[in-house]
Amino acid sequence: MLISDLRDRLRALGANPAHESRVLRHWVQHLPMDAGRQPLQGWLPKALMDALPALMAELDGLIAVRSEHAGSDGQSARLLLGLQDGQTVESVLLPRDGVCVSSQVGCAVGCRFCMTGTEGLIRQVGSAEIVAQVVLARRKNPKLKKVVFMGMGEPSHNLANVLDAIELLGREGGFAHKQLVFSTVGDERAFAVLNTAAVKPALALSLHTTDAAKRADLLPRAPRLTPQQLVDAADAYARASGYPVQYQWTLLDGVNDGPEELDGIVALLQGRYGLLNMIPFNSAPGLPFKRPDWERARAIAAELSRRGVLTKLRDSAGQDVDGGCGQLRAREAVGRPVRVVRIHA
Repeated sequence: MLISDLRDRLRALGANPAHESRVLRHWVQHLPMDAGRQPLQGWLPKALMDALPALMAELDGLIAVRSEHAGSDGQSARLLLGLQDGQTVESVLLPRDGVCVSSQVGCAVGCRFCMTGTEGLIRQVGSAEIVAQVVLARRKNPKLKKVVFMGMGEPSHNLANVLDAIELLGREGGFAHKQLVFSTVGDERAFAVLNTAAVKPALALSLHTTDAAKRADLLPRAPRLTPQQLVDAADAYARASGYPVQYQWTLLDGVNDGPEELDGIVALLQGRYGLLNMIPFNSAPGLPFKRPDWERARAIAAELSRRGVLTKLRDSAGQDVDGGCGQLRAREAVGRPVRVVRIHA
């Protein structure tokens, strides 16, 4: 289902713009029917009010939890979610009241260090299905305040649906625009559209290396923009939107953690309006990379900060349950057991 389809159905039931906005707000914010100073009963058109329970049940059925995997930190959890056509995506409940959502089933970019990229693109996730992931997370954590589009898929390859979801979340959803984070490997179309979007999200740019040839190898089907071009475009958007860029760097042992890369990072990012999120690789069977030693990763982050590049070392939620992006879906597909821990709402 698309958000535009949902809006059309509401209008066909007699909703005016105020009615439409209120119904969408109740769904996205997971509000009861009698919430607010003016309950929906008696205010909505009768045809819409009569149809509302079935409509809300239909929206709740857009996704279903197949399994839940708690992280050892007691705050994060990876969710394997089933869609109505039998496909699955992953979503992550993050520490500090955030959620990471998926925008595609599979991915066409084919990043060599990502399990999702090994199966290619299967289908787009509809805008309502994207929002449904947020609604589910909000049911589990009513204090939810941040949504990052960093799950399965490349958001710039599903641009219309992702931006429709962001607009709904930034308006009826009650999320601060800077707490909606659009993550991309870098696409000229995305940069152009984000600058004119009704709700401008913060930007996360998956960089991973400052070497153009190495990036082409690690991200084989990403647009052929050089790291310099990507950072220039991201920095321009950050200064126009007022939100610093989050440069993403998956740290691969012996691949992008050497002195030449650190020099390249300093040359490329020093003085930019943003910060570097360095995430040690989440080990996955069948992928030819290793997770670096944590102490070495910490030393790299500290050195970069000393040299003028604000760097935060982050751990990837799900490492302890072999739940890196795409791993839960892949393991279920071949019938491998997973350790399941139920997360109570």
